[in-house]
Amino acid sequence: MMVKAELKKLGLKYVIVKLGMLEVLEDMPIEKRDQLKINLMRSGIELLDDQQAILVEKIQAVITEMIHYEDEIPKVNYSDYISEKLGLDYTYLANIFSEVKGMTIQHYIISNKIERAKELILYDQLSLSEIAYKLHYSSSAHLSNQFKKVTGLTPSYFKQLGKKRKGYLENL
Repeated sequence: MMVKAELKKLGLKYVIVKLGMLEVLEDMPIEKRDQLKINLMRSGIELLDDQQAILVEKIQAVITEMIHYEDEIPKVNYSDYISEKLGLDYTYLANIFSEVKGMTIQHYIISNKIERAKELILYDQLSLSEIAYKLHYSSSAHLSNQFKKVTGLTPSYFKQLGKKRKGYLENL
């Protein structure tokens, strides 16, 4: 809502695309762009005008949507999925992403899958095998190994910590 208000104040016509992306329907004079950037920064919102940074944000948005918001992760190869969603060659996307973020797209996907696994473990509705299946791991052992590599904890220990924390917070 705040972004829309700032755009309206500056008299700019726009289309909100999705997941933090915005398209302005006209060329924006430099002074209006600078004013918009300043106004948004005051509210903690960053205006990206670097094409590489914008592309990386789009890649991150596709991955976040794929892992956290779709009911089921697509069964296609992640590189094909991302490439198709953005309409660009995966090698090009991977090179830009690595250059800007200092990590590979694959590493970013793994981090997001582990964050999703944490949510599902704490939500306590699915078994580890079901979580592994949902997140396209070949087995619960594969998920457990990757979980431990990323977090330093086993999924079962992570679940225990979550239960202890929940119990502690309920007793406050």
